[in-house]
Amino acid sequence: MHTSTPALFPPSSGLVAVFPTAPPLELAVDPIGAQVVPAMDAVVKVFCIHTEPNFSLPWQRKRQYSSSSSGFVISGRRVLTNAHSVEHYTQVKVKKRGSDTKYLATVLSIGTECDIAMLTVNDNEFWEGVSPVEFGELPALQDAVTVAGYPIGGDTISITSGVVSRIEILSYIHLSTELLGLQIDAAIKFGNSGGPAFNDKGNCVGIAFQSLRQDEAENIGYVIPTPVIQHFIQDYEKNEAYTGFPILGIEWQKMENPDLRKAMGMKPEQKGVRIRRVDPTTPESGVLKSSDIVLSFDGVDIANDGTVPFRHGERIGFSYLVSQKYTGDSSAIEVLRNSEILNFNIKLTSSRRVIPAHNRGKPPSYYIIAGFVFTTVSVPYLRSEVCCFLFIVRFYDYLDHKKCRTLNFHQLHGSSQFDFSKVSDKIAYLWSFQINYAVFVNFAQYGDNYEYEAPMNLLDKLYHATLQSPDEQLVVVSQVLVSDINIGYEDIVNTQVLALNGKPVANLWRLAEMVENCDDEFLKFDLEYEQIVVLRTMTAKAATPDILATHCIPSAMSADLKALRPWT
Repeated sequence: MHTSTPALFPPSSGLVAVFPTAPPLELAVDPIGAQVVPAMDAVVKVFCIHTEPNFSLPWQRKRQYSSSSSGFVISGRRVLTNAHSVEHYTQVKVKKRGSDTKYLATVLSIGTECDIAMLTVNDNEFWEGVSPVEFGELPALQDAVTVAGYPIGGDTISITSGVVSRIEILSYIHLSTELLGLQIDAAIKFGNSGGPAFNDKGNCVGIAFQSLRQDEAENIGYVIPTPVIQHFIQDYEKNEAYTGFPILGIEWQKMENPDLRKAMGMKPEQKGVRIRRVDPTTPESGVLKSSDIVLSFDGVDIANDGTVPFRHGERIGFSYLVSQKYTGDSSAIEVLRNSEILNFNIKLTSSRRVIPAHNRGKPPSYYIIAGFVFTTVSVPYLRSEVCCFLFIVRFYDYLDHKKCRTLNFHQLHGSSQFDFSKVSDKIAYLWSFQINYAVFVNFAQYGDNYEYEAPMNLLDKLYHATLQSPDEQLVVVSQVLVSDINIGYEDIVNTQVLALNGKPVANLWRLAEMVENCDDEFLKFDLEYEQIVVLRTMTAKAATPDILATHCIPSAMSADLKALRPWT
């Protein structure tokens, strides 16, 4: 995808959601010498106007921006592209190769986990003279691929070539999901996202969707393969909506250590993986237990390293078997428990996390009382939030910016209080050398570095916390809009709310309900790290309208909470 301000993805993943431009490709030639021409006329350019939610100010949206990417026509008068190419769309248009007309498109489905979106065009003129692409089988290693699309650097179609260099389970950066992916040795640039990858027979074998950053490696790109594409299409056709890829709701441990296998009661010929913990909100929590050894899934034996046979000479993570199923499907699982082999049938469900990786296009929820802005934590929220940096620099070096250097660095990391006493001691030490120093405070977003910059307590919940109930949310005080009623609480930011008047806060809707229905004299919020906030109930409710008016906030709660509220 090509945008006016392209965003980079977390450096830990080393990936950017884009695809390539390169010198023109010579057409593939089959063994008998006939040229095989891919269906290039089926490749379209996708134009999107995005209006993203403002997760830090959830009653607002950010300034709209435009992007261009690629897509291609499939059967049924449909177009496939990447989900991130049309994320938070307000308008989508498509243009055929060689045409000067942009046609309004309708978004039929967005698959966030697999980074695929399906569009259609109502104008019959668009479909004239366009033949849909045909899908081919999953390619093998060293098979040639041709990627087509409209990358940055020109307006006409561009193609680039390479070979399949790896086939494995990849982390899809759009939603941090692990699905089957192809690695190809082709240069990748912005704008080719959503373009098809053709084999030497002219059949589509994948969709371009991400690449390694140029500072990580050169000429390495990734393609969504046909099994994932077909799963997305069949899911939509079966359910008339996207239901997602199911998961086996467990965390597991490798069993490669012989002493560990013996201690767990495994026989020499038995192989499998140990269950560390089971998601309590999934159906499998009723049958599987911690320390069970998963021996097989749907009759396929699982190795001690968690892999299963794939193709000749290849193995792949057993999560591939799970991803081939559909939400609601049943699967047979064989486990070893206390040296006894047990067999279960498990109904598979979609993934849910305490801190979701995506809001699936929905605006963020919020609730405001007495200037306290309550919202829920998600990965987009972490990317949007700000942290505070404090710099101590020598004053005369600051005046001469060429010599200016940072002598000390402190990061708030979203803590509710900033302890200036620690910094004061350092400043006093520096002053003892009779050198003048200046203190500067700067604000910056966690952004795509949220994996490093976000508060450690939130990152711990992101990677390790499991849902205890299906409707659980992590509710935080995002910020406090300053008013006379909340004096002394101004510095609270990104702090989890645990309870209100002694009752646990399971989700944002529950918090809003308890506040609205509260007839106690005080509202007492229990926050993490043993902090408390106490407000007089009647005064807090009376002050809220003026605070909303001061900050031009249209409502004290988001539309989704209004729709669900049982209170008046």
